[in-house]
Amino acid sequence: MHGVTMSGAPENDPPSRTINVRVPMGLYQQLESLAKATARTKSFVTVEALSAYLQTEQWQVQDIQAGLTEADRGEFASEAEVEAVYQRYGAYGPLDATRSTSPR
Repeated sequence: MHGVTMSGAPENDPPSRTINVRVPMGLYQQLESLAKATARTKSFVTVEALSAYLQTEQWQVQDIQAGLTEADRGEFASEAEVEAVYQRYGAYGPLDATRSTSPR
């Protein structure tokens, strides 16, 4: 067969690994329902969902790593910078002990 590997996957598919994941029955039923409704395999829907989740969450990991690198270099925000952030967002900062903590 031209263009297809022995496993039946197209030749241009990147290498892949098989994983086993235990999911709650309700989540499995949603997966099965979406796969049927979209005429896709459960594997396709699962890979799409996992890819979207990982892409969405990756920024947080990068920001945490960047912050730890800055901290390792001794780069911390000054008290004035911290207070400016609190004021910018209308929050009561830790440096402003004179304000009431009760809701407005």
